[in-house]
Amino acid sequence: MADYRIVEVTDRRALRRFIRFPDELYRNCPQYVPALHSDQVKSLTSCASLSYCSHKLWLALDAAGKVVGRICGMINPRYNERFGKKRARFGWFDCIEDIEVARLLLGTAEKWAKEQGMTEIHGPLYYNTLGKQGMLVEGYDNVPPFNCLYNYPYYNDFVTRLGFEKECDWVQYKMLADQGVPDKTRRVAKIVKERYNLHFGSIDELKKDPEQVRKFFKMYNDSFADVVYNFIPFTEEEIEEEARSVMPFISDKASCLLMDENNELVAFGISFPSISRALQKAKGSLFPFGWIHLLRALKNYEVTDLMLNGAVPEWQHKGVSAVYYLEMADKSLKIGSKWAITNPQIESNSAVNIWNSYDHELYMRRRCYVKTIE
Repeated sequence: MADYRIVEVTDRRALRRFIRFPDELYRNCPQYVPALHSDQVKSLTSCASLSYCSHKLWLALDAAGKVVGRICGMINPRYNERFGKKRARFGWFDCIEDIEVARLLLGTAEKWAKEQGMTEIHGPLYYNTLGKQGMLVEGYDNVPPFNCLYNYPYYNDFVTRLGFEKECDWVQYKMLADQGVPDKTRRVAKIVKERYNLHFGSIDELKKDPEQVRKFFKMYNDSFADVVYNFIPFTEEEIEEEARSVMPFISDKASCLLMDENNELVAFGISFPSISRALQKAKGSLFPFGWIHLLRALKNYEVTDLMLNGAVPEWQHKGVSAVYYLEMADKSLKIGSKWAITNPQIESNSAVNIWNSYDHELYMRRRCYVKTIE
């Protein structure tokens, strides 16, 4: 048996090794999409969620001091209060193909969680629902959207052998973006839009008004409160942080805002051009040439990632989804998009049934595991 040991990440050098380990582990994997190193530094040291979440980072090293694995243990007290749990979560979990490394990493996270008074641990997750979550269990031959995890198949074997059980699955679908929408959807969209005197607002105009941006994210909080697994409403600090990082990349070309007759936001559909291949070329850095690849990708809508769609609670059962789905489909035709990849959706959410009206195929399935801490 190899000689492995765990070290806590406590300085910049160790943090750099923690962040860059997957780039080495997946060096020869054509599906892996590297995260930007600068984004990872912020997520692990100074993001808004850390104002209320506690976390620890660990590396697994071999006898020669080479990194062979990593893990982050987290506790979100707002989640535990909302759902009446005593749960820790794990994320940033990667390791070589040796179950002893996985055992050491997960065992360390479990021990820490128990010391904090937790009785369960689940993951892989982020601090909240904004980040990457879910271990890939199907779709290993596919390239994930930039906001999704990729992992080798042996990860699932390891965690199940170590006592973790399935808590839930998220599914993602791939479909032709230029197939249009069913005639029934067009008819429903026309009726609903006329009945409620709905119209589309300008995202470019919204981005100029900080108050409207805050209202948009407030609606985001409200629309997903009861339909997204593990959803915790964002704090004001998280809203401001997300607005700064996301809003510059949202445009009217591929997204829409549905408004009522009083110009209040009713529903939204947000999609981005895929930047996964660009991030592969950037290799974790915007410099010296990574930013060029990203700028080019942001102008190419051949593949679009359907990131978010939702409606405020009082509009969720009035057929408004047909209105913004139709608008998004028409925009896909205009921008020349060929393929669309849906964002992960919990398999038990009836909203995923909308894709049954389209020609589609399962693209990826990812899983959250849970374990009782002994």
